[in-house]
Amino acid sequence: MQLLCLSNGHGEDVIAVRILQELQRHPAAPELAALPLVGEGTAYRQLDVPIVGPVQPMPSGGFIYMEGRQLLRDLRGGLLQLTWTQFKAVRRWAKKGGVILAVGDIVPLLLAWASGAPYVFVGTAKSEYYLRDEAGWLPNRSRREGWSGSVYLPWERWLMSRKRCKAVFPRDQLTTKLLSQWSIPAFDMGNPMMDGIEPENPQPIFYEPNAEQKEMQRPMIVTLLPGSRVPEAYENWQLIVQAVSGLLNTFKERSLLFLGAIAPSLSLDPLREVLEISGWRQQSPESISSNLQFNDPTTLTFTKKNATLVLSQDDYNLCLLNGDCCIAMAGTATEQFVGLGKPAIAIHGKGPQYTPAFAEAQSRLLGPSLMAVEQPNKVAEAIQKLLRDPDRLQLIAESGRRRMGQPGAARRLATCLMERFAI
Repeated sequence: MQLLCLSNGHGEDVIAVRILQELQRHPAAPELAALPLVGEGTAYRQLDVPIVGPVQPMPSGGFIYMEGRQLLRDLRGGLLQLTWTQFKAVRRWAKKGGVILAVGDIVPLLLAWASGAPYVFVGTAKSEYYLRDEAGWLPNRSRREGWSGSVYLPWERWLMSRKRCKAVFPRDQLTTKLLSQWSIPAFDMGNPMMDGIEPENPQPIFYEPNAEQKEMQRPMIVTLLPGSRVPEAYENWQLIVQAVSGLLNTFKERSLLFLGAIAPSLSLDPLREVLEISGWRQQSPESISSNLQFNDPTTLTFTKKNATLVLSQDDYNLCLLNGDCCIAMAGTATEQFVGLGKPAIAIHGKGPQYTPAFAEAQSRLLGPSLMAVEQPNKVAEAIQKLLRDPDRLQLIAESGRRRMGQPGAARRLATCLMERFAI
């Protein structure tokens, strides 16, 4: 069997690669090809698969849905011509008689349908949690949302219910249940976004009888997630450092450890400059005592008052697994952190990705696990409230894991895909 994977965005590319890796391990592994529809598809470089059509970075970086100006910039940058050329490439490939794996939103789904080939769809962009939870409709959703009875619009459901659509893999159980009402072949295999992030100690500390005593004897660890988009991430970092300063002033009697999970695409120089202006002093990693074992040789370590701050570009999982909570201005990283059963505090940014509207939508998606604040100086107060409310922490732990699912989704999804095509 031949299989072409279509994906539209860096996060979607990463999820697609995880699925393709599992397909390669299958005893009857299909012959794979790919076409990243947004950007250059750098995630696919770790796979030995051909790219069957043109790729081109767009000015928006894939965030055209955030505001009209981004779409206009992409149109001027050749978006329509690129999409038409990619469509023709997909049609040519489909004539070989293979199947298509569409990962993302309606764009790859529409191309898969238009190709004339059988297809499956991995819906990464939408979840019913944007509109409802297990108890019913959310009161704070927009009036124009959910008018069709689902987060997926009628034309999207039509594409998913075609005979050539052999399987749909939504990102959570709630969405799977809703889609199944429209005769859509929806399967709950989990969310590949959580693959590869295995907690060493999944049991939250608040379940222990002496939790309060243990809490005060160890440093409070806060993960910092500024995002990966340039230059937005640098602007986000300035807000995050302001929030960190507020935590130092609030938790004066407690040792603090901040873990900056920095994307490899970012330069550490602007981040270091912001820290130094704020009074942080760089130290040699050897001079800092910590139980955490960093594998990144380029790690930068800073100290100020009762706190240590570490910047790492190669210890992403370590930063997520060890944080008690996080200050988040990111998309995928925030969802992964919440999926570990932990709380996240979001600060409204200027965008183009992490805007107040994005933060509000993300808070609906992640429910009680994400608290959005308008100003950095509100972060410390939000964390104080969390520490005083163990019942809310337990709710957050259960909700985050339920909404994001358990690791191993890519393997389960690949197995189901092969079974649907009776290979």
